Amino acid sequence: MLSRGVPTATATAYNDVIKETARSVTNSRSIDSVSIRRRNNGFVSNSLCRRVAPVMAVKVDEQRTGVAVDVTEKRLADRLRMGSLTEDGLSYKERFIIRCYEVGINKTATVETIANLLQEVGGNHAQSVGFSTDGFATTTTMRKLNLIWVTSRMHIEIYRYPAWSDVVEIETWCQGEGRIGTRRDWIIKDHSNGEVIGRATSKWVMMNSETRRLQKVNDDIRDEYLIFCPKTLRLAFPEENNNSLKKIAKLEDPAECSTLGLVPRRADLDMNKHVNNVTYIGWVLESIPQEVIDTHELQTITLDYRRECQHDDVVDSLTSSESPAVNGCASGENLSKFLHLLRSSGEGLELNRGRTEWRKKPAKK
Repeated sequence: MLSRGVPTATATAYNDVIKETARSVTNSRSIDSVSIRRRNNGFVSNSLCRRVAPVMAVKVDEQRTGVAVDVTEKRLADRLRMGSLTEDGLSYKERFIIRCYEVGINKTATVETIANLLQEVGGNHAQSVGFSTDGFATTTTMRKLNLIWVTSRMHIEIYRYPAWSDVVEIETWCQGEGRIGTRRDWIIKDHSNGEVIGRATSKWVMMNSETRRLQKVNDDIRDEYLIFCPKTLRLAFPEENNNSLKKIAKLEDPAECSTLGLVPRRADLDMNKHVNNVTYIGWVLESIPQEVIDTHELQTITLDYRRECQHDDVVDSLTSSESPAVNGCASGENLSKFLHLLRSSGEGLELNRGRTEWRKKPAKK
């Protein structure tokens, strides 16, 4: 896209628009500085050229010529939300205020709230560079081939939970993940002081929306999204042998704790009529024993998504402790670790495999 030229006919028409718009800009005597940034207007494309870089928005003084400007007006939502691409255009940052309905019994944001915000900022990032607004963040080629992105793994670590009315800033970016998919990473900061309060990473694979079969990422699709990715490897978890890389062992019956017969609510379905990824987190936590909930808070959660869950499925949530058990499913001294399994109640098919780590709640002041 950035590295390939535009066909002559397209370039001529495109430059005519640029020259005309630039003329009106350079005639303005109120502009006396230069600033360049990538804007949220997406792709310019036709049947001859699938990949053209987003138009650059440029302010110039009246002595400068040959200026490319943004010719697309931002949507109202884009103007109001507190987010934008970073200066290099390779990541996206957005600020969020924690609402009263997003906090739980600990008076801090729930892990579901955090996961929803990660999902929101990821979708806004995809839209800001011109990908689809249909909930799948697909490129032009993907839509032609009926391909979508689906989550295969999610790993979240929370070092400190924000409270009601706190403002968090979340930065996200994407990278290639071999020939089978992509990864998306996040850094979560307390906006008031810049403290990193959480990190997350995820892996995504490509699926044919009609056959529901996984498919490798071809070069055309890679070219469409890699121009928006960091040129050198950037990881939210750069440490060797970090928890995000650990395999999750399958939990075997009999589980120590279980909650059976969970049924997806209508509110659990997303815009694509599938059970939302965040719903799985809530189901996993349903079988955590109450004594752990009372004394601990979730520090780390890792989920491997294995099968889609439909609106008429019935789900069982199973949990067993990796820590020395006390009274069956109780917690350890400082950090408690659990394995989780979500399975369909009828056929016993594995829907999701999980692992969580819990730390002692801080002492009340």
